[in-house]
Amino acid sequence: MNSRRSWLIWAIAIFAYIVGVLQRSSLGVSGIEAAHRFEVSASVLSSLAVVQIIVYAALQIPVGVVLDRVGPKALVAAGALLMLAGQVVLALAPSIGVAIVGRVLVGAGDAMTFISVIRLLASWFNGRLLPQVSQWTGNLGQLGQVLSAIPLSFLLHTYGWTPAFLSAASMSAIALVLVLVLLSNGAADVARADRVTTWPHAMRQLREALARPGTRLGFWSHFTTQSSGTVFSLLWGFPMLTAGLGYSPATASGLLTLIVGAGVVSGPILGLLTARFPLRRSNLVLAIVTMIGIAWTVVLLWPGHPPFVVVVILIIVLGIGGPGSLIGFDFARTFNPMRSLGSANGVVNVGGFLASFVMMYLIGLVLDVLNRLRIDSGAASDVFAWESFRVAFTVQYAVVGAGVVFLLLARRSTRRRLHEDEGIRVAPLWVALSRALRRHKI
Repeated sequence: MNSRRSWLIWAIAIFAYIVGVLQRSSLGVSGIEAAHRFEVSASVLSSLAVVQIIVYAALQIPVGVVLDRVGPKALVAAGALLMLAGQVVLALAPSIGVAIVGRVLVGAGDAMTFISVIRLLASWFNGRLLPQVSQWTGNLGQLGQVLSAIPLSFLLHTYGWTPAFLSAASMSAIALVLVLVLLSNGAADVARADRVTTWPHAMRQLREALARPGTRLGFWSHFTTQSSGTVFSLLWGFPMLTAGLGYSPATASGLLTLIVGAGVVSGPILGLLTARFPLRRSNLVLAIVTMIGIAWTVVLLWPGHPPFVVVVILIIVLGIGGPGSLIGFDFARTFNPMRSLGSANGVVNVGGFLASFVMMYLIGLVLDVLNRLRIDSGAASDVFAWESFRVAFTVQYAVVGAGVVFLLLARRSTRRRLHEDEGIRVAPLWVALSRALRRHKI
């Protein structure tokens, strides 16, 4: 299609997603204020973030099934409504228990937004433009983090907790109105043709999507590329940079914002390569995972504190992992019919957040164990010592390494299916890249 109306639909969808990311990341700039408001410890306060991630990940597959049944517009609208309600509850919450209810609602609404937007793009764009628009969607959506880090933070520190979170809620209200009035699932005939008609049919579509090796390849691609950057930006990056490496809070905030910038720059490049060389997408994923592994190895093995420039390089590489994870959704689109694409996208989106939750928990567990050992040896308590972070962050190698093994297995199964179905032969990656360089004269 790729018409003018397609771009209008995309603009509304991306606005809804940006607002969703704003609501998702809004707690990251308000941790100290939340601890004071609810008079709770840091460990209790962390439950606000953890429960949101758990709800988000747990709902991905159910939301995908519902998406194939009712279409993306209804779910984007429902997501905006739930996040609106969740932020209002958080703004007025008198206790931590009520605040957790608010974050559950935000996590549920957030879970409905991204995969619905990705599903919507497939109805309005096609050809080589679709992977690039998908990359732009994922990258521009991260501007929501900037909105939470700057204007929301300003409102919080200037006017207080309730006005700040009510202002955030108002953004979801605007998104809800725009979605209800202007968003469309696509041409009526296409929408009807792709929509499953019964819930048993929807469940059968889910089972078929899970059985396709291309869906599993997308899952493990998302699992390996997204998780390290998510763990760093949502939980452990700030304490590592401030308490571990001794940077100021302002410097640490700037470095976390750099993740978004790196994704915005690298996303279009990855979208172009994905569109031009669809048979080499898994190699791009493995290249990104290798870059992340090398960057972490240099930082963790550097004698003493690593230089600032080395930390900057690590954060840039982590930023590339965000758009790299979107390749997983491109696998889902390629190897699934439109009617089951919502289910397939839900399966893929579980991958990165499952890995992130496991890594967040294991890193915290290792930090606590090392701190207890330090206290037992007679030293002062220091949960966030740099030497402890050196050890704790190594759990990423085990989690991501396991994901790479399963990715390779899924890739082998997918290539075998391609050979059987279409007799496709895959050219070496260096040949594909050299052709791209010659074609674009770069």
